[in-house]
Amino acid sequence: MNVEPLVRIDRLKKHYPLRWSFFGRAIAHVNAVDGISLTVNRGETLSVVGESGCGKTTLGRCILNLEEPTDGVIYFEGRNLKAYQPAKMRQMRRHMQMIFQDPYSSLNPRKTVSRIVGDAFDIHDMLPKKERYRRVLELLDIVGLRKEHAQRYPHEFSGGQRQRIGIARALALNPKLVVADEPVSALDVSIQAQILNLLIDLQSQFELTYVFISHDLSVVRHISDRVAVMYLGKIVELGNCRDLFSQPLHPYTEALISAIPIADRKKRGRRIILAGDVPSPLNPPQGCRFHPRCRYRQSRCAGKEPQLREVNTDRWTACYYPL
Repeated sequence: MNVEPLVRIDRLKKHYPLRWSFFGRAIAHVNAVDGISLTVNRGETLSVVGESGCGKTTLGRCILNLEEPTDGVIYFEGRNLKAYQPAKMRQMRRHMQMIFQDPYSSLNPRKTVSRIVGDAFDIHDMLPKKERYRRVLELLDIVGLRKEHAQRYPHEFSGGQRQRIGIARALALNPKLVVADEPVSALDVSIQAQILNLLIDLQSQFELTYVFISHDLSVVRHISDRVAVMYLGKIVELGNCRDLFSQPLHPYTEALISAIPIADRKKRGRRIILAGDVPSPLNPPQGCRFHPRCRYRQSRCAGKEPQLREVNTDRWTACYYPL
């Protein structure tokens, strides 16, 4: 029996106007997200990876409707988010939350932890006031903080503790979907493992679905069920995490995996150095967007753009000559 995915994205685009004509019309755009179709299944962790500027954060913000898409449709539990009026969309936001990248700037320094985590109950008019503080203490305990932390301010905490506060805030309304935008990239390596394990435990405990955005493939390998690899606003490979890491199909994925640091010299493969820089999203190359940097490129690659297609079972790639 086919189960409806929690999120379905259909030909999503997000273009930012960069230059304007004398008459006030946009004449140049940055193609941050350029025609992505994707599903996120219930209870899974779908990771979105790629170099800085590939559009992965913009994709996450569009899923939550924090950025209005230029084109395309996003369905949440089969319902078109674009059709919702602001009041209805506000109700839907209870089911979709975000964990931000920077635990230092994502918390209001003028509010106590109790206010930061409990604001969601005020905004959505949930729980009687007497129960809100009790619920805040429960959430802090769930993420590994103590009840005396509730009356402290963000500057009194370490980076890992601040990110735990951000996680507690995201869990306050019992969401179904959590978009985690590089949630451990600003933390020390030892703290990263603690936060990742906490996210895994919370997913099991509360039946959460994650869209996990990261540029660190060693982190992605630890937490993901499926992985979508983005390059210059497009998904170039999508598949099961274990299969994708053991046998990448796209040359860009192969290069990313070869760059993962490995301590054991005997297990290290040959490092693939990509030539050139990432092309400008203002004027992406014709044909395959990766072909100017691809060591396997052929004349066909500079012609028509390859579409994302299923090569093997649940393995998708946008490459004419998959590995």
